Amino acid sequence: MKSLKIILGIVVLVFVAFQIYVYFSRNNIENYPYTVLKQYELFEVRKYDAALFISVKMTVKDYKNASSRGFSVLAGYIFGGNDKQEKIAMTSPVAMSIEDSVTMMFMLPSKMNRENLPQPKNTDIEFKEVPTKKMAVVRFGGWANTEKIEEYKNKLIAALSAEGIQHTNHFSFFGYNPPYDFFFRRNEVVVELDE
Repeated sequence: MKSLKIILGIVVLVFVAFQIYVYFSRNNIENYPYTVLKQYELFEVRKYDAALFISVKMTVKDYKNASSRGFSVLAGYIFGGNDKQEKIAMTSPVAMSIEDSVTMMFMLPSKMNRENLPQPKNTDIEFKEVPTKKMAVVRFGGWANTEKIEEYKNKLIAALSAEGIQHTNHFSFFGYNPPYDFFFRRNEVVVELDE
């Protein structure tokens, strides 16, 4: 019985140490750059810088299936599935459009441009230059799923309406954590604002 408690204690310590390592290693990941323009009770308005993304469009709408398929396609490219077999640094967040079909996008590191990018082996992958844009963002924790994303999308719509802020119909989900990250999970539903 005593040895079982010792083993269990070691497992818990290793798990906690790994989670702490994952939390601090996030500081080394390049993030989609933005400036907060205004903070509201439920959401904030941000100005995002222009950035270059890789994207893949899928016919499935369910979050679990779309995120799994999209991630494997795009991760294949950055882990060397390209004509130069070049590994590309992961960035954050992973973006997914919330529309009839889902498009998943990874931002490419800012040091990269269209001229020096390796070409993907997978023909479903496209490059997408996203211009500077203003977006409203609502944040939530835990693990995301289709229902939770829809719930926060509706909360964001209601909050924007209450403030008289006009928005487009271009909603996205931003996920910041890998699946093995248990603590301090960050998810966001974002929408482009009408200028």
